[in-house]
Amino acid sequence: MSRLPVAVYGADGIVAVRAGQGVPGATFWAEVAALAARLPAAPYAVNLCADRYRFMVGFAAALARKQVTLMPATSLPAVLADLAASYPGLYALTDGAPPPLPSLVYPDDLSGPDAGPLAVPAEQLAVIQFTSGSTGKPKAVPKSWGTLVSTARAAGARLGVDAWGGGTLIGTVPHQHSYGLESVILLAWQHGLAVEAATPLYPEDVRAALARAARPRLLVTTPVHLRALTAAPGGMPAADLLLCATAPLPAALAAAAEGCFAAPLVEIYGCTEAGQVATRRPTQESLWHCLPGIALHQDEQGSWASGAPVEGVAPLQDEILLHGSAHFALGARAADLVNVAGKRASLAQLTQALLGIAGVKDGVFVLAEAPEAPVSRLAALVVAPGLHRDDILRALRTRIDAAFLPRPLVMVASLPHNPLGKLPRADLLALLARQ
Repeated sequence: MSRLPVAVYGADGIVAVRAGQGVPGATFWAEVAALAARLPAAPYAVNLCADRYRFMVGFAAALARKQVTLMPATSLPAVLADLAASYPGLYALTDGAPPPLPSLVYPDDLSGPDAGPLAVPAEQLAVIQFTSGSTGKPKAVPKSWGTLVSTARAAGARLGVDAWGGGTLIGTVPHQHSYGLESVILLAWQHGLAVEAATPLYPEDVRAALARAARPRLLVTTPVHLRALTAAPGGMPAADLLLCATAPLPAALAAAAEGCFAAPLVEIYGCTEAGQVATRRPTQESLWHCLPGIALHQDEQGSWASGAPVEGVAPLQDEILLHGSAHFALGARAADLVNVAGKRASLAQLTQALLGIAGVKDGVFVLAEAPEAPVSRLAALVVAPGLHRDDILRALRTRIDAAFLPRPLVMVASLPHNPLGKLPRADLLALLARQ
């Protein structure tokens, strides 16, 4: 079995920054070994630590004990209870209130003798990730340590961070999800970047985290966060690179973000099943470019990704127009397409038209079931203080075909974004039903 390093930090390398203080590799490796010795004997763990550094220590300790970390889309008690029923022996590691399953509270006095860097067999099952449920029931996706390392190394090579020689990585995205794990923690681990232990969400928090971070500095975020950050008064400190994923990124927002942070923005295309697949710089190009080692192919069943950074052969959920095996244009998600009166559109395209209306702060199109008949209808949920629904409908008539006008269009105070900025379909339908 080949073994791959958990992280590339030496004793003096800065692994994380907590409350402005750097945590050196010697401390990290000692705490990983100490926590690994305290973990219960169990096959599965769910790591609920809110502090990103503690999550990192816990994740590495689980790898050391050959425990598989489960990564559900949410940590709601009902979801954790379902996991415990499906994965006997599951326990939680937490730095907050213990959930309703066997738990270990992260020790405050964690210390131990010096320990060296850790390496793990490439074939070892490392995580079981779960899809977000934005289009249906979450699906389990197991991944080996070798796949995760290959993904992080390929992404770092594409982004150029392997030549940075240090720097700081700041993420507004949760580390308990695939995007946060791959683009924050694993990218840092495999390229020697320091990770900001806090997860800043509000503009003033992101501004402060960037201001105190050593350069070069990378911000990993989402379109929802970028919309708020670029609209915040006072501007933002310069970054050296922006990464964005989880939802379609309008070209105007990408340009505004590059101007706000004085940095290039790279958009990531991927999914839980395949991981990170491709990148592009949306202000300069429309085609996506597969990460090194990834190839795409198509058959009558759809589009597929394969290669070292992918676990096996993984399906892609979108319409793909291939330009060779490593470049492509992106269409709509298969589950996102709607057909009304013989006309086709995608929910994402309709939503972008809605978000382009002046005064609309947030909004989404959703295909809803009509209660009175076994048919579907288009509805829209809109956050637009100061606008009337008739104003929005008039503006939509100039942007989309009349066949796709939402019936109904419902004004709401906010939308149920999850921590990744996504809008699970079940939550949208529940909000629609309450109106």
